[in-house]
Amino acid sequence: MSTGIHIRLATPEDSDAILQLIIDLAVYEKAPDAVKATPKLLRNNLFEKQYAHALLAMSGDKPVGLALYFFNYSTWTGRPGLYLEDLYVAPEYRKLGIGKAFFGELGKIAKETECARMDWSVLKWNQPSIDFYEKKLGAKPMSEWMGMRLEEDGIDSLQGFSLEAGASESNIQSQRK
Repeated sequence: MSTGIHIRLATPEDSDAILQLIIDLAVYEKAPDAVKATPKLLRNNLFEKQYAHALLAMSGDKPVGLALYFFNYSTWTGRPGLYLEDLYVAPEYRKLGIGKAFFGELGKIAKETECARMDWSVLKWNQPSIDFYEKKLGAKPMSEWMGMRLEEDGIDSLQGFSLEAGASESNIQSQRK
């Protein structure tokens, strides 16, 4: 990238900057109060437990973009996949090729980890991003699928569906330890 911008892996020291980029994304997506993440949660879940990973676009030493991803698994392909949870570029740095560069790096990671595919979601009203994904990347919408979600209360209610309802720890939980 000839703009002086580069992409690098995030480190634990970037947790505050990652959180700010997440907040900026939430504002762009018209959900500024939805962010519950904290620097401590990010450090724990990204860098200690490694549930997800982050790339940062840097202009000098200023973070100007974020790609946050994790690996999933496809039973049909028998291989991992890369799921892009969030992609954000600060407005003043858009149209400089940062989004394409993020996808270039993610593509390298997907190939290195033998991923069969990459997936992500985009808000239906976000036409600039949809156009970018379809026209620049050649991505195809998955109109036959509908996203589903349970929040924390819904997850808690799943305990009632266990064959061992009421047990303090299931066999599966003890086997995972």
